Amino acid sequence: MARRLAAAVLLVLALAGCGGSSTNGEAKKPAAQVVADAQKAAGSARIVHVVGTGIDNGRPLKLDLWLENGRGKGHLEESGAGFDVVRVGDAMYVKGSSAFLKRFAGGAAAALLHDRWLKSSATKGPLAALAPLTDKRQFVRAALGQHGKLENKGLVDRGGTKVVQIADTTQGGSLFVAAEGTPYPVALAGGRAQGSVTFSGWDAGEQIAAPKSALDLSKLTGR
Repeated sequence: MARRLAAAVLLVLALAGCGGSSTNGEAKKPAAQVVADAQKAAGSARIVHVVGTGIDNGRPLKLDLWLENGRGKGHLEESGAGFDVVRVGDAMYVKGSSAFLKRFAGGAAAALLHDRWLKSSATKGPLAALAPLTDKRQFVRAALGQHGKLENKGLVDRGGTKVVQIADTTQGGSLFVAAEGTPYPVALAGGRAQGSVTFSGWDAGEQIAAPKSALDLSKLTGR
């Protein structure tokens, strides 16, 4: 009986030890491999929620987007002018604030277009510049693919979550990758003159669909 009890205690301790070490091994890998693993994980997911700030042609940008490959939806704000956006394949849709519409179409047109969804091409025309921001593949490539020399800082705690910190020692800033489970990107903290974004909702059930009754700008402009 004593031997069986001792064996049971050892088994429980061994299982507890295994359970307490649930990290995915990214903390011990070379920095470049961690980034590659994060890119692969991001590519395998259907959808992601991205929230943060950035710089677009020297202008401050705020974003709150759900992104798939070739699809996206959410809200963007550039230099104080905010607008909702939806992208479905080659079609881009926007519904802007008064400030955005005045900048985009002028004061007279802004009154007519207020609270209307506008449709245009995602590959050419006035809304095509939004395409890289509304596609998961392009967004992740831009966010994770442009860096200098990398250094793996190992495990750190970020808001109560175990993550692996990959520091860009050339340009500044860090990428944080999940240290448990699938090594999804968790956050990107920009360096000098860069923005910062958080990634969440990987493979969530969020759906993206085209708005109804959108005004097709190509029929108004001929483009």
